[in-house]
Amino acid sequence: MLQRIRDNLHGPLAYFILGAIALVFVAWGAYGIVDVGIGQGAYAAKVNGEKIPLETVRQAWIDQQAQIARAFGGEIPPDRKAQLQQSVLEGLIARAVIDNRVHDLGYRVTDEQVKAAIEQETAFQIDGKYSASIAKARLAQAGLTVPAFEADLRSSLARQQLQRAIGVSDFVTPKEFDRIVALEDEQREVSYVLLTAAEFAPASIDAAAVRAYYDANQQNYMTTESVRLAYGELRAEQAAAHVVVVDEDLRALYAENKDRYAEPERRRARHILVADEKTAQDVLAQLKAGKDFAALAKEFSKDTVSAANGGDLGFATRTTFVEPFAEAVFGMKVGETRGPVKTQYGYHVVQLEAIQPGKTKSFEEARPELEAQYRREKSADRFGDAQEALQTRLEAPGVTLDALKQEFGLATGEVETFERGKGGGVLGDNPALQDLVFSDAVLNQGRVGGPVALGEDRLVVVKVLEHRKPAARPLEEVQASIVATMQREKGLAAARAAADAALKRLQAGEAFAVVESGRKIDGPRYIARTDPSAPAAVRTRVFSTPRPDGKAIYEVVPTDDGAAVVAVLGVRADSATLTAEARQDRLQQMLGRLGSADILAYVAEARRKASVSVNPKAFE
Repeated sequence: MLQRIRDNLHGPLAYFILGAIALVFVAWGAYGIVDVGIGQGAYAAKVNGEKIPLETVRQAWIDQQAQIARAFGGEIPPDRKAQLQQSVLEGLIARAVIDNRVHDLGYRVTDEQVKAAIEQETAFQIDGKYSASIAKARLAQAGLTVPAFEADLRSSLARQQLQRAIGVSDFVTPKEFDRIVALEDEQREVSYVLLTAAEFAPASIDAAAVRAYYDANQQNYMTTESVRLAYGELRAEQAAAHVVVVDEDLRALYAENKDRYAEPERRRARHILVADEKTAQDVLAQLKAGKDFAALAKEFSKDTVSAANGGDLGFATRTTFVEPFAEAVFGMKVGETRGPVKTQYGYHVVQLEAIQPGKTKSFEEARPELEAQYRREKSADRFGDAQEALQTRLEAPGVTLDALKQEFGLATGEVETFERGKGGGVLGDNPALQDLVFSDAVLNQGRVGGPVALGEDRLVVVKVLEHRKPAARPLEEVQASIVATMQREKGLAAARAAADAALKRLQAGEAFAVVESGRKIDGPRYIARTDPSAPAAVRTRVFSTPRPDGKAIYEVVPTDDGAAVVAVLGVRADSATLTAEARQDRLQQMLGRLGSADILAYVAEARRKASVSVNPKAFE
């Protein structure tokens, strides 16, 4: 459920709902699961006497699978699946623990706070204004009812209150601040040389070795699991086509939103902008003497754009101008000249040309906009209702795609190849749809699955027609890839062996320049912790070594492309002085890090003290 919210909503609500769980994933991963032999049909876990249902945990795993798979390049390694499942379960346990703490400590969220958070969510708005019908439709796309969403949001807002309370308690003394800044801004003098895999890779690989590698690593050269799919599709325009515009409803909508159709007064003015008051007074004197305003604007005005048009600014509302200028323009009579008017741009001489009074569009004038809004909201309502009805129908036993097509007017089709981790065809690569297609119910039990929203105006149901399991690709097809992999692996090993040999010679007393003769040596030079000119692995190792005390420290640093031989030669403090603004920024960064660490520690301690029992078969 949480993943569906995140996939379908954007902005603060997603953060409120997911924040606590994300913190726990960072803090723990998976540990602390207690096997107490709970029956499989009971619940996934019990936290301080409160149960976490099996369905909640299994749905959370389904929701997380696509994101986790992407992190592993498309598929979750089988040997990591159980650990990752336990991470998901541990996250839900931690959320339950924190919810208990929130309740016990007296944190509460009012109905008004929940309402305000919902109305501020941009996914629930049309033209910047909250729409209850759009909210309902969006939640339906995520598979949620309004009450369920409000309950989740209320809990999440309460957790936010606790997190803020913990975070704001942190402080840093001036001495601590100075010590941290000195440490963070410290620079170290280094020399290093990079040894790359390409440099040491063999020119060719023996065919027998390629065959042996293929046989030993065949699991890495499998075809992608795929299916042939039948699908049924419902689009929002199908719902919109059945919307009947009711005149009384339009008039009620007009009355509710009348301020939206109010057009403010607009005024047309000319101005001449000069640098000083004396020049402005001189321009005024020439105007009084009968000189033409447009001619003077072209001669004197620093606003070259309007000067070319005789100072004409066109019709504009009051909010178009800075306040002193707006006050003058909207306090004048047509034909009046006023000045000097001082603004941050200089001194203005202003002449009012015309006034267009403000007015409110009549119902008939606003009718096209009202009707468009009405159709959007009603079709969103109908679309959401259809999705709920479709969801309910899919829960019935024995439902077929043909029956759904007849009942809901679905457009149907087939996708010849829909791949795990990639998707395919007109259905694209939607993660939620991939999770559904390759779920046990759809893939193995042959059920019609869905509905899944593919955007705001489109949802689909699917049925697997054919399942193609992964199979080993022929050696001839993957031979070039294997050769490249083996060359890289051998090159890496040789580069790191060469780096280790160089380190021994350096530690035996040979000079860096002698040991690395013929190679490009970077340095000696000073680098900072965040210096992008040095490889990240080198920077990390350089700043984790002890400070050199008059004698170079030598290290071998493995890199993604080989190894680096590094000499740490010296240390110096950054001589730059922080401005008051920079000090304040750094202080806020420190407090943010401390706050995050404290929140994680609080969650971990609360979890440690909680009474937790876990079903070891929660994911079976």
